[in-house]
Amino acid sequence: MKWKIGDVEIPNQVVVAPMAGVTNSAFRVICKEFGAGYVVCEMISDRGIMYHNKKTLNMMDVDPSEHPMGIQIFGGTKETLVEAAKYVDQHTAADVIDINMGCPVNKVVKTDAGARWLLDPNKVYEMVSYVTDAVKKPVTVKMRTGWDDKHIYAVENALAAQRAGAAAIAMHGRTRKQMYTGHADWNILKEVASQLTIPFMANGDIRTPEDAKKVLDLTGATAAMIGRAAMGNPWMLTRTAHYLATGELLPEATPEKKIKMAKEHLNRLIDLKGEYIGVREFRGLSTYYLKGIPRAARTKAKLVEAETRQEMNDLFDDFAEKTAEWEARKVSRKEAQ
Repeated sequence: MKWKIGDVEIPNQVVVAPMAGVTNSAFRVICKEFGAGYVVCEMISDRGIMYHNKKTLNMMDVDPSEHPMGIQIFGGTKETLVEAAKYVDQHTAADVIDINMGCPVNKVVKTDAGARWLLDPNKVYEMVSYVTDAVKKPVTVKMRTGWDDKHIYAVENALAAQRAGAAAIAMHGRTRKQMYTGHADWNILKEVASQLTIPFMANGDIRTPEDAKKVLDLTGATAAMIGRAAMGNPWMLTRTAHYLATGELLPEATPEKKIKMAKEHLNRLIDLKGEYIGVREFRGLSTYYLKGIPRAARTKAKLVEAETRQEMNDLFDDFAEKTAEWEARKVSRKEAQ
């Protein structure tokens, strides 16, 4: 199903959530190749943009194969947020500008940014309206259901953003206090979706293609926003897009495919950021590719300490060889029975 954020056409209902340290250009391109309709850059500080910090500006590089894509910004004052939005609008290839109103981590909340805004629908309206007035590109907002279970202003905040000119809303079904624990409340997302007239992306606890269909059916959301489930598993995106389109469930990726893709992801990250940074950033991501593969614990422990591309590739190759041997033994045992 095609839909639009402002005048930007999105080819399907599979969206990849912005994730700090994860959704850089290397990963976003992979997500696109695996069928994501829309991807969002990891959140970028308004002050980093204003001070023209080199690392910050590099984070906003967009590969031509990523479109349609959004760049997410966060900030605590309307002046700095507007300046950052104008920079994204005028100096980047992004199709959409996304405002972060959901980040729960202390260092962001302490600057009056991220989830801090969830306590005041008037602040949501004010900040979003200043940004939408200042830019030409469509503006979206990513938020959570509330601050804690006593301060859930999900509907009020979403409607405030819509009134202020937001072209779409994404909402994670947890409060700020929950962080990433407990369960996402899809019923609150349903309530929000029923009140909005702009597209709505439902986020939280979408771990399988079946979950994506369930959340869309239950909430009436326009699209399913997938986060951690896509880390080390871009096949989740292919399988979800296919399942939503046809009702058919494609098989999970084999260990061989996962290991091959892990090496590909590592190489792309190194191409993007250089070997020293690329290897270190990939340490945490590498273990996601081995999730669910038996006997992977020792290799995972070594991967998170690897220093070079060669070391990582050797660990993956060695593990692939051992996994193939184990699989072959399993098959021959079955045949012998």
